[in-house]
Amino acid sequence: MEVAAWALVVEGLLVLMALSGSTLKHLPLSTAMLYLPVGLAIGPLWLSLARFDPVADAKLLEHLTEFVVVVSLFSVGLKLSVELDDRRWLLPLRLAVGSMVLTVGLIALAGIALGLPLGAAVLLGAILAPTDPVLASDVQVADPEDRSRLRVALTGEGGLNDGAAFPFVMLGLGLLGLHPLGEWGVRWFLVDVMWAVCGSLAIGGALGTLMGRLVLHLRMRHAQALWDTTTSWHWG
Repeated sequence: MEVAAWALVVEGLLVLMALSGSTLKHLPLSTAMLYLPVGLAIGPLWLSLARFDPVADAKLLEHLTEFVVVVSLFSVGLKLSVELDDRRWLLPLRLAVGSMVLTVGLIALAGIALGLPLGAAVLLGAILAPTDPVLASDVQVADPEDRSRLRVALTGEGGLNDGAAFPFVMLGLGLLGLHPLGEWGVRWFLVDVMWAVCGSLAIGGALGTLMGRLVLHLRMRHAQALWDTTTSWHWG
């Protein structure tokens, strides 16, 4: 399908979802569950407007899924306004790390019992263990002012578990011979655990802090980065 046709389909769908937002709030469905039948309709099952070869288009599908995950996690992060030293972070951390690691291990054991190789079993556990922050949107924090302990826990867990599952994905691939683990797994621990997880948290925290301080500085000192209700976005 041509770019113009794709743009028409995507923009029309987004406009439709925006206009029907108030109606959708009363339905026991998430928006992701409504996007799915649209995708099936334009796919080979009906209109055949979109056709993807899982092998030939693997790189494109990889980039598309990465983009969707980044956007969904970014939107989850924007809803959280809990300070980093707030004790409410302890529950999502336990869910995203402790509970998820336990889930990965149990799924891996079940996979081994079903005859899967160790690497494939670990990879299966890493894929199935994280919850989907998009599908769980109805139980997430509604806005930055929402301080519900339960919603903060579910939203924080939904944003953290994908990153926490990453080392197990790479471990599974390494055990299958598709990713270097290093001698005794040293490279995996240093690169895929310490750098990929801890380094990402440090970089994300630093960038978020700098951006927040920049916005406060522009608002307080220069009256910039302010929302103007009479126009749209106002920069001074």
